[in-house]
Amino acid sequence: MTRTATIVLLLALATSAAPARAQEPTPFTVGAVTARAGQSVSGYIEVPAGVDSATRIPVTVVRGARSGPTLALIAGTHGYETQPILALQRLRAQVDPAQLAGTLILVHAANPPSYYGRTIYYSPVDGKNLNRVYPGRADGTVSDRIAYALVHEVIERADYIVDLHAGDGNESLRPYAYWTPIGRDARVDSLQREMILAFGHDLIVVDTTRPKDFASSVYTTNTALLLGKPAITTENGWLGEPAEEMIRANVDGSFRLMRWLRMLPGTVAMPQRVTYLHRFEVLRSPSTGTWHPVVQRAQLVREGELLGTLTDIFGEGRTEIRAPFAGEVLYVVGTPPISRGEPLAMLGAPR
Repeated sequence: MTRTATIVLLLALATSAAPARAQEPTPFTVGAVTARAGQSVSGYIEVPAGVDSATRIPVTVVRGARSGPTLALIAGTHGYETQPILALQRLRAQVDPAQLAGTLILVHAANPPSYYGRTIYYSPVDGKNLNRVYPGRADGTVSDRIAYALVHEVIERADYIVDLHAGDGNESLRPYAYWTPIGRDARVDSLQREMILAFGHDLIVVDTTRPKDFASSVYTTNTALLLGKPAITTENGWLGEPAEEMIRANVDGSFRLMRWLRMLPGTVAMPQRVTYLHRFEVLRSPSTGTWHPVVQRAQLVREGELLGTLTDIFGEGRTEIRAPFAGEVLYVVGTPPISRGEPLAMLGAPR
């Protein structure tokens, strides 16, 4: 064998013996945003005009340098729940794609009409609550079309979903999360609970009453669960205020969850003492008028204790609202205007 042939043979043997290089993740697209491995790219999901005006949902896709799960963090389902929106702005700047395994989808403001219109609960365009219209409709009003776009562009693309909420512009809220096991898949139900703990919540409302029919899934997270994807709803913030501790709670919780999912290096210490609230009730206003609360968020109340009073616009016609059971005030509406049927407060108790 010639010297040249020997060198060629040795190179071939060395190449065949070398371990295969890990394949780089392929590009990932959400709406008009495409990120390649090691990139963070921002842009929009376009929601075309229909029976009313068009809108576009701001998103960032962070595509990690290594393969891993896809986590979607959705903020601003209710536009005046500002702390999660501000938190995702920080998260976008702080997550390093080179350190990330998998893909992070940041939905910065799921409900732009409400965010820019500074409205609580309802869209100023169609008067609908985005978190009550899932799975949405391509031919519906703007809230329906937003929900439809989020289902097909975000929820279906993700492996894990977090709907980041806070007290709306009128709600003084203490942090908690919802665990909503639907009983279809024990693994998904268990992963929900673990995600909540990984996020850092130690007060958990257990709600087993969510719809089981995908055609009327109603809520963001319930839609994901009915698609077999672990999803949670977190509540961190109050009254639409840019409270620093609540912005940090959303940022820290998101990083904790990414570490728990092994998307980032590091370990997560789960909360040591966790309270599960199996009994809860949202107290709604029997009339339109003015609300005068006398309790605060996180306050413990006795059964029958006064929570506040309702009056008409003249300050007359006093109606007392009392606690139906002993428990904790998870949130209380902290601003005076109230319409019939709207929430006044939410109470929770272990049993």
